[in-house]
Amino acid sequence: MATVELTAENFQDEVGGEGITLIDFWAEWCGPCRMFGPIFERVSERHPDITFGKVDTEAQQQLAAEFQITSIPTLIAVRDGVALYAQPGALPEVALEELVGKVREVDMAEVRAKIAEQQG
Repeated sequence: MATVELTAENFQDEVGGEGITLIDFWAEWCGPCRMFGPIFERVSERHPDITFGKVDTEAQQQLAAEFQITSIPTLIAVRDGVALYAQPGALPEVALEELVGKVREVDMAEVRAKIAEQQG
């Protein structure tokens, strides 16, 4: 699956439901972002069941502010509407594949129980 451009208009539809979404916050002028882009695209092609979305921080400043993006590229992994991972910096392809595997393995019932415990 090719990457999807995420905007304020489509973000909730693409990210808010069930499933896994990896989000790359980037900008055209950012050298590390341009290096990470092809890696993100290649990994997306190997995982058609995962949504790989890109947020252009210049065009989508509101989204970048909502996620408190202060450094790019920043990668966020969301599963079933819950952010499980957020870290700035370009990952090597092997590390991105490892992250995909770890996000797949997460026990979401356990995550929801921990969230409920913290909120209650």
